[in-house]
Amino acid sequence: MQTIQDITVTRSATEVVLVAPAYTLGVALTRPRATIAGPNGELWSDLSLLASVDRVGLPDESSGPTAVTVEEQEDGTVRVTVLTDSSAWATKAVVLNCTPSEVRARVEVTTEDDDARITDLTIFGGQAALPTGAAGTFRSGIRFPSVFVPTPTEPIQVVRASNTQAQLGVVGDAEPGRLNGIFSPPPLVFGLGRPSIAPDAPHGPTDMPVGDWLGVSVVAPIAQLGFTTFRYDAIDGGFLFRLTYEGHTRVRAGGWVSPEFVLRPGGAPLSLIRDYCDDLLERGWAEEPSAGAEWWHEPIFCGWGAQCALAVRMSHEGEALATDNADGFVLPAGAAFAPDLARQYLYDRWLNRLAERDIHPGTVVIDDRWQADYGTNTVDTEKWPDLRGWIDARHAAGQRVLLWFKAWDPAGLPPELTVRDAHGRPVAVDPSNPAYLDALRDQVTRMLSADGLDADGFKVDFTQRAPSGVTLRTHGDDVWGISALHAIIATIHDAAKAAKPDALVVTHTVHPSFSGVTDMVRLNDVLEDSVHGDPVPVADQLRYRHDIAAAALPGHPIDTDQWPMPNRDEWLAYSRIQPELGVPALYYVESIDNSRETVTDADLDEIAGLWIAYRATRASRAGEPAEKEPSAV
Repeated sequence: MQTIQDITVTRSATEVVLVAPAYTLGVALTRPRATIAGPNGELWSDLSLLASVDRVGLPDESSGPTAVTVEEQEDGTVRVTVLTDSSAWATKAVVLNCTPSEVRARVEVTTEDDDARITDLTIFGGQAALPTGAAGTFRSGIRFPSVFVPTPTEPIQVVRASNTQAQLGVVGDAEPGRLNGIFSPPPLVFGLGRPSIAPDAPHGPTDMPVGDWLGVSVVAPIAQLGFTTFRYDAIDGGFLFRLTYEGHTRVRAGGWVSPEFVLRPGGAPLSLIRDYCDDLLERGWAEEPSAGAEWWHEPIFCGWGAQCALAVRMSHEGEALATDNADGFVLPAGAAFAPDLARQYLYDRWLNRLAERDIHPGTVVIDDRWQADYGTNTVDTEKWPDLRGWIDARHAAGQRVLLWFKAWDPAGLPPELTVRDAHGRPVAVDPSNPAYLDALRDQVTRMLSADGLDADGFKVDFTQRAPSGVTLRTHGDDVWGISALHAIIATIHDAAKAAKPDALVVTHTVHPSFSGVTDMVRLNDVLEDSVHGDPVPVADQLRYRHDIAAAALPGHPIDTDQWPMPNRDEWLAYSRIQPELGVPALYYVESIDNSRETVTDADLDEIAGLWIAYRATRASRAGEPAEKEPSAV
């Protein structure tokens, strides 16, 4: 027996046992297996030490292992290396670097090829044909009842049964099984654990109980996050982790090293996220937030909810919308849909209604769709005859204006600036093409500069619409998935600051490595039901999202969002707690979309009071007069 600082190493003919303060790891010497237990000795998993790194046209199946070594390092850590023969690579190894507080695992492969392209990576399990004759997919053992998933999903269940598959990443939408893109990307950490609740105790869909948790996080610089999804892949009593690269990461002659998968114990789900954030900060792969401008904290009016509510009323109640705008625009009953209602005179109508009830937003978001084309962000002059003049009027009233920006959409762009499918059709913008990023910089400059629209920033949406697919074609290699999204957001952020230093960029990229390119994080769209089919209160949903966002991006302001609302009572209940969670955001002016209930003067008077109290609290903290606020129009 030998003690390496805080790790005790005990060897036998068949096993090496590492006892660290935070865990115990037992490594088999004759097969690709290890056990990992908590400091109390209770088993988390019997880990498979197999991995697969599949290539385009060449699946990776292991045989072996050919060697298992356990080496004590001079820095007090212990390295475990499991070598296996591979059908796809010259060599392949799973390497565990064990410290007193954590285990950091990675996969290393080598090749003589100059154009090997990775499709999927699996770790703690993979495809193999073992000397025993057992073959197929092998997984690690599930010895924990629960898995923590730090992204909103439908149905809503933050801590769920451990035999349930879960996915984090930048691919999703409202289609079945794809709503996990609400945070895109979320913190890339799952929690495997034993919550400290009795098996028969009530367990709410948004509860994040303390207990005995093992975090498993993906740690790498942003340039190495070239995958679209990080999946907890479970079936029956087994699991493995999967990263989907989809053939867009190229391994040149020599080799490739995967991101690290860090196994770190923690006492609560949120502590796993805080530890993950600290890990990235210490390595220089995340940034501390800047102080930002005071106006970023001003209450927000976003027109999207009002657009949706009006569209519902027109289509369900036969209301024709007569207006006195210069074009005499009238939408026939039943023809409206919400993006068609992002119109200058309607925003004037809604802001005037708010001003009548003494509600003066500090920030106004013009939502989907003020643009003629999503990909070019040129103004639709039918809807906004004088957007620059309108923004000037907002500025004169002491307000700032954010423009809604749809990430990834290629509409209106030349095909050579886009990701294309196998038939050459544009699917998404292509951040691997420097020419697209140049065009994006020009767009941002035009939208924010004094010579252009003079807007004050962006609400960046649809970051979950990342292109996904092995057959999709790009301009360059190795800019895909999360790293490709970061290239888009970084370009927007850098160009915005160059045009207007106090510009505000709001995103729903709730990942620490986006800390330097995100000024404010948005809690995003509200969902509906639990796994049992019961409605989950809006306030509960947004509170747990706030807690995750605050742990992943500490110090960043939070846009509390407000859409969609199931009914007026839930809308008001959530409005009352918004100041506790971040910057209040108001989406409704005349009615609620889902319930078609009327928003009354009394309702808006209550909102006005909440905003006055919020501003007074902000002012008292800053030592400024409480009555300071944007002027009425």
